[in-house]
Amino acid sequence: MADYPTSFDKEELLKCARGELFGPGNAQLPAPPMLMMDRITEISADGGEHGKGHVIAEFDITPDLWFFDCHFPGNPIMPGCLGLDGLWQLTGFNLGWRGWLGRGYALGVGEVKLTGMVRPDRKMLTYRVNFTKAVQTRRLTMGVADGIVEADGEVIYQVKDMKVALSES
Repeated sequence: MADYPTSFDKEELLKCARGELFGPGNAQLPAPPMLMMDRITEISADGGEHGKGHVIAEFDITPDLWFFDCHFPGNPIMPGCLGLDGLWQLTGFNLGWRGWLGRGYALGVGEVKLTGMVRPDRKMLTYRVNFTKAVQTRRLTMGVADGIVEADGEVIYQVKDMKVALSES
């Protein structure tokens, strides 16, 4: 297990986006505006609902976020796919945080339920990722996790069986 902190502020997440946190060729977050979190408040390799690892992160919502102007003019809503991407980003981040090598790739998701919306009057999203499996073998490095997104404490997105892999090629 690598020796990284168990929480990260925005500047540390930006270091990850630049490839400076886990090293060149390893797990990397996207740069803004696609970076879908402002801080990671908790991360583990053995915590969470299943004892296989977890991540909790937050994203501050402000009316001037880039997607509100274009999705949709006159009816601003954060695209649900951006919330899903935030969950994938955090799943891959956890694999890099474990010290596992390779670039992250989303492989899929088993089930997605969107039961609420993120409008400009919301204040904060909270992401909760709970690993059900984390595998590192000679041929495969992959995490499988369930996740939820809360908007101001209300569960609005739920996903099951997100899959993210790391590949050194």
